Amino acid sequence: MISVLFAVLTALSNGTATVLQRQAARRIPDDQTMRLSLFGRLLRQKVWLAGIAMVIVAAVCQAVALATGPIALVQPIFVIELPATLLIAGLITRTRVRGRLWAGVAAVTGGLALALAAADPVGGRDGVDGETWVLALLATAAFETALIVAARATHGDARGALLGLAAACAYSLTAALMKDAMARLDAGGVGALLTAWQLYATAVVGVGALFLLQNALQAGSLVAVQPQLTLGDALISVCYGVTLFGEQVRTGWWLLPQLAGLALIALGCVVLARSPLAAGEGAGEAAGEGAEGAPSPAP
Repeated sequence: MISVLFAVLTALSNGTATVLQRQAARRIPDDQTMRLSLFGRLLRQKVWLAGIAMVIVAAVCQAVALATGPIALVQPIFVIELPATLLIAGLITRTRVRGRLWAGVAAVTGGLALALAAADPVGGRDGVDGETWVLALLATAAFETALIVAARATHGDARGALLGLAAACAYSLTAALMKDAMARLDAGGVGALLTAWQLYATAVVGVGALFLLQNALQAGSLVAVQPQLTLGDALISVCYGVTLFGEQVRTGWWLLPQLAGLALIALGCVVLARSPLAAGEGAGEAAGEGAEGAPSPAP
């Protein structure tokens, strides 16, 4: 229950951070994409700094969640970050959330509950040996390189989607490294944690993930970036949990309700992706007939 609670808090914090960072990133010109100067421009915006504060809150909550539960359970819960992001965007724009958006939220959360209940992920080993990490890091680096090369050859929402998936993979790797580092803390105390390379790799990969996310948000719309980020993070994290930590999920006929849950999540994401809030339209357009509040740009 502790891991689930803090995973939900992580998703809500990340959703808030995404909305705030998107507000800042959409003000940056396209020629700043994939340049370090992008950070310099963002640092001068208070809304972006508020988003970073929420990222820090999310990191603390995630560390607690991973220390108390399997990565295959904790990370998929972050799927609710997508509906949370849109609901928070509606709150910021004073947009009245109507039935279709609520239906998408219900589909995503219901599908997540069904998939997790059917999979019933359980923890495996706490730590990962060095040889396994080498193979995992090489495979991840190859995947990330392919995504970034493909992203640089495109523009707009296509670039945003590819960079969003690259950011998702980096965030999943950050979670795996963080879980391994927390295992060192449990086994040997603070001294073991401070001497573990996984702790410093977590920081480096986390900064890289943040850089990829800022570029994704700057290049494409929220509708292109957020589904790739949330679904990619969940699915890739399950792969890390199974391959690195030996976590187990149910197979056999249990795959049927798991697939049904994933189908519900996908359907909910399609509904949410078609929301005017996700497309970045004004409050009046997003709410439809009977909306309250003056039109204003969504994040």
